Amino acid sequence: MYLAPSSRGGRGVFTGQEIMAGTTIELAHVILLSAADRKIIHETRLHDYYFQWDGDRAAIALGLGSLYNHSSAANAEFELDYDFEQIKFKALRHINPGEEITTDYRVGNPEMKLWFEEE
Repeated sequence: MYLAPSSRGGRGVFTGQEIMAGTTIELAHVILLSAADRKIIHETRLHDYYFQWDGDRAAIALGLGSLYNHSSAANAEFELDYDFEQIKFKALRHINPGEEITTDYRVGNPEMKLWFEEE
């Protein structure tokens, strides 16, 4: 996997090889933040890169985890693993080499309002 400019804005995570549906793409360990810290990061660039964790806390995913872009037609999904403090990213369908890997940020909460204009 590699970072490259994305048509979705900024940069995105792309794959250099074929990924089959159901394949685990990444297990991203996280840095956990308190509810108080979560309020603070809303005033920083980190606002766009954290995951809501266990209610009102936040998690910054290490590796490429915080850099996957959003798509309503995502080709990957993520699952929060509270026991091992990591986020599991898995392919929802076959992903071709050179394709951007995307997730739906609203997983588990389809009514969530996004903080940016979706393409």
